[in-house]
Amino acid sequence: MKPAPRLLTLLFSAILIAAAPLRAQSPPPTPAEAAIIAQLRTLRSLSPTERPVTTRKLALDIRALPAGISKLKLAYSLANLATEGDAGLPTLTDVTLTLAESLDENPLPSPPGGIPDPYLEVARLIRYEHVAIDPKYLADPLFAKADARLVHNDEDIQHADFTLQDLKGKPVKLSDLRGKVVLVNFWATWCPPCRKEMPALDALYARFQPQGLVVLSISDEDLAKVAPFIAKAGYRPTVLLDPGSTVHQQFHVEGIPKSFVFDRDGKLVAQTIDERTEQQFLAMLAAAGLK
Repeated sequence: MKPAPRLLTLLFSAILIAAAPLRAQSPPPTPAEAAIIAQLRTLRSLSPTERPVTTRKLALDIRALPAGISKLKLAYSLANLATEGDAGLPTLTDVTLTLAESLDENPLPSPPGGIPDPYLEVARLIRYEHVAIDPKYLADPLFAKADARLVHNDEDIQHADFTLQDLKGKPVKLSDLRGKVVLVNFWATWCPPCRKEMPALDALYARFQPQGLVVLSISDEDLAKVAPFIAKAGYRPTVLLDPGSTVHQQFHVEGIPKSFVFDRDGKLVAQTIDERTEQQFLAMLAAAGLK
């Protein structure tokens, strides 16, 4: 199945949430909920300085709503939008706490062999965005299961290897790049956050390529769609094609953009759960020794 982009709008997130496990139908939104929905729909249009402030206010506004499935849906929608770009740790902490509190008030049943994604989202924010919240909100065993799932996925990624072709048909094998710092980025032409972070990746590649940085941008689209896009964009890092999404699956990519940094020994040292700014990418590369 083609990986979906990060939840780009409340409407898309609501559709996704309506699938298991959040199947419960909500009543029409209250005036307070309608106001929050309207702000969520326009969140991505705000400037980089306005967006974190509005995101944090939305987290507090959602937290003040009565407990229930409607509140949980809004908290989950906000959490998915909040990780695009650099919202800052205080904002992400409030967003995470709002979602965790909403789950504490309205626990979700666990499908057989599965973990409801809102629990996974809290676990992602804690593990990859370095958010810390009061452990009392993480008492549900599903939070521990969610974190264990992420640990297992990271172990798979650490041992993953692949050979994919670039836009000229040349094979590129990940394990052949030992001795270099490798940033693996999953993207697609139709993904707005992917397109937004590409200039930063291009600039960082130009800056650090002499020091041994390799950027591998992987798309599961076909050559006819990717090649013209890359030519028009003037994007310089290596672009690889992943027909059938085999490598996406190897890396447990469920939403894009998503990036991973491997140091010169092939150790996974950093990863994202969404779009990153140039400064955020710099911090990831620093973990691999590039400064």
